[in-house]
Parts: sequence; structure tokens; C-alpha cells
Amino acid sequence: MSLKDKINADLKTAMLEKKAEELEVLRAIRAEILKMDKSGLNREMTPDEESQLLSKQVKLRKEAIEMAEKAGRNDIADKEKKQIEILQKYLPEQMSKEDAEKIIEKIIADVGAVSAKDKGKVMGSVMKELKGKIDGSIVQQIVNEKLPA
Repeated sequence: MSLKDKINADLKTAMLEKKAEELEVLRAIRAEILKMDKSGLNREMTPDEESQLLSKQVKLRKEAIEMAEKAGRNDIADKEKKQIEILQKYLPEQMSKEDAEKIIEKIIADVGAVSAKDKGKVMGSVMKELKGKIDGSIVQQIVNEKLPA
């Protein structure tokens, strides 16, 4: 079942069950899917594109949480956290930090990286390998630990 079909089905269920928070998130995802449909691709989204779309939604909410917490608006931050939980149901299962470290160490060895100057090469290869499987900020943190300045 494609993401579009799954979202539409869950949207109907959320409407019937009157789950306002879930409705808000599902409508946001659906709007992004419709934008993509109207972009002229004339094809279904690939699983990679679906994952990118959802990751972008999570990232937007994480930024909103950060801003809300800085402003002392914990009510908004809590709402955004709940929305992220809902979005997580549609994302592929995220890789553990330990598994990511093993892959990153292998890539560092394959690329022959030895210092911070090689971070660009490493990050490019790592993100190709781990795209959608783990948060990019975690990847960056691991690479920075493995290749200190």
C-alpha cells in the first residue's frame, strides 16, 4: 500500500474517531502528497520520496519544538512532539546509533579519511548509504566524533 493510500485510509479513520491532532498531521502529509502529485511527475512517489517527505515533516516539527521551547511555550512544544510521534508511524524504522557507527566506520576506512578535511567525502557517502534510515544530525555527530579537527 502506497503512502498516499495509507494516509487517506487513516485520515478517514481519524475523522470518524474525531482525533483532532492526528487529523492535523495527516492533512499536512496529504497536502504535501497532493503538491507532489500536481508537480507534473505523472507517477507514484518512490519509497525514497515518501520517506523524504515524512522526514521533512519531522524536521519542521523539531524546529518548531526548538523555537517554542526558547520562547517558553511548552504547550506548543508538547503538541509538536505528539505530532512527531504520529509521523513516526509512517517512517521506516530508524537505525540505531550503534549500527550507524559501524557503517560510518567502514565508510571512513573505505574512503581513507583521516582528518576533519575528509568530512565532506565521508558525509556524502554516508548519507547515500543511510538516507532515511537515521537522522542526519546523528550522522553528523558520529562523523565529527570519528574525524576530529
